[in-house]
Amino acid sequence: MAPESQALSDAPLPAQDNLSIARQARLWPIEEIAHRLGVPGDTVEPYGRGVAKLDLAALNALERRPRGRYVVVSAITPTPLGEGKTTTAIGLVQGLQQLGHGATVAIRQPSLGPTLGLKGGAAGGGLSQVVPMERINLHLTGDIHAVTAAHNLLAAMIDNHLHQRRGVALDPRTVRWLRVLDLNDRALRHIVTGLGGRGDGVTRQSGFEITAASEVMAVLALADSLADLRRRLGRMVVGETHDGEPVTADDIGAAGAMTALLKEAIKPNLLQTLEHAPALIHAGPFGNIAHGNSSILADRFGIHGSDYLVTEAGFGADMGAERFFNIKCRSSGLKPDTAVLVVTVRALKYHSGRHDVRPGQPLPAAMQTESPQDVQAGASNLIKQIDNIRAHGITPVVAINAFPTDHPSEHAIIRDIAAAAGVRAAVSTHVRDGGAGAVELADAVAEAADQGGDFRFLYPDALPLADKIERIATRIYGADGIELAPQARRQLEAFQAQGHGHLPVCIAKSHLSLSADPALLGAPSGWVLPVREVRLSAGAGFVYALCGDIRTMPGLSAEPAASRIDIDDDGEIVGLF
Repeated sequence: MAPESQALSDAPLPAQDNLSIARQARLWPIEEIAHRLGVPGDTVEPYGRGVAKLDLAALNALERRPRGRYVVVSAITPTPLGEGKTTTAIGLVQGLQQLGHGATVAIRQPSLGPTLGLKGGAAGGGLSQVVPMERINLHLTGDIHAVTAAHNLLAAMIDNHLHQRRGVALDPRTVRWLRVLDLNDRALRHIVTGLGGRGDGVTRQSGFEITAASEVMAVLALADSLADLRRRLGRMVVGETHDGEPVTADDIGAAGAMTALLKEAIKPNLLQTLEHAPALIHAGPFGNIAHGNSSILADRFGIHGSDYLVTEAGFGADMGAERFFNIKCRSSGLKPDTAVLVVTVRALKYHSGRHDVRPGQPLPAAMQTESPQDVQAGASNLIKQIDNIRAHGITPVVAINAFPTDHPSEHAIIRDIAAAAGVRAAVSTHVRDGGAGAVELADAVAEAADQGGDFRFLYPDALPLADKIERIATRIYGADGIELAPQARRQLEAFQAQGHGHLPVCIAKSHLSLSADPALLGAPSGWVLPVREVRLSAGAGFVYALCGDIRTMPGLSAEPAASRIDIDDDGEIVGLF
């Protein structure tokens, strides 16, 4: 770790890019990584070099072991560039190993949409990566493709049901099941199906979402067994009859075949970090649309196979962490021992409102000059996100993800903010230094986990759905209240009347602000959350509200990452970040 007396700009990151660093890694046999996790060799199913699936049968023996500490990694509201939750989670696990603890990281599988779009890969960075990097970011074991196939099978069977006019009388005007694709393609957001002759199906309006937004993906992440997966898929609601009765995937006759398509995908994927800590990569629900957390099954493997299981929740604490607490923990029954709140100097400067950060563009030069005043001016977001985690009975550790352009005076301001809020803070240089750079953070997290907390949900099951949305909006986002569009009000009343009022809620909104407006930085006040539409995810087990201008199928930027990816003369992939 660079001494606080030295400007961090004097200690640059490794000159090589992430892909080059990953390719130099000496992978341990995946069976040895499984052994570290306590998984018997006969339940490890290798998928090429450095990757394996874990048979769920291994859980029977594994869960007889004591439970490790459960740590969730979240962040303040990020800049459009992201603040490094994944690298921090990986670095933290390597730091815990440096302290002599057994530690495992559990993260989501990257979607091809962001990988080939603007964000790039999601396997960590520098010396805090999961490897093999190309496999993780490009297909891995095909789980996302299996989700795509299962989802689209149901879509095809719905249209066939309408065409054949047999079985339950599904009203085509109520069908809400779109198709999915694991790519960003704005041209498919709105389509018309069934064009052509009578034999080409029923003509109706439809569209595409990205696979990570699919309810099937959310179900995969929340299912605790193959049988549970089958039950959840079967109860997914795809539309209504002419009498207003819900029509499910079981009514269409699709859930059994969908489960068969997902039989391998339900098994968690095992890989390793650059320092050979076990890494479980499984499921990839979107962070600003779905619940944004990796699978319960992966967590069950990790929490009984290590002293510490570190998992990451998508985007800021108002989004991924809130859903981790109120959706994922409700479903799994697991309770976190502590949380990590990732913060960067650049994010606090961004929340000062004095700088303009744009996706795909270099960081403005003014943000890289020493300015503890700008850091202090953006403190409101950090303070609010600390409060958001505390609202669930957990006191977080603030992880200062250090960048080469940071200055000690700026880190000192963040430490002061954390101290004033009564929480621990630690500087981490895990990207540059791997686990050695995360020892201070690991020590703080271990101490916080030992002390534990008094975990609690934000709202009870019995609270009406509209009130649950308002509770999140006012307590977590800082809104004055919610404004339900007439359609949203009708939908909530219908879901409540159909017996879904006990479900938790998932709010789909901008990830760039605590509000639904990405232009409102810091911790905005004096605003109301606009709820334009509410959808039922009966299989996943939550109701989700669409707020503001949120899209379930992203588009590509002017210069997508895909335009830089190629293969060289040796057949090696280049341009992947």
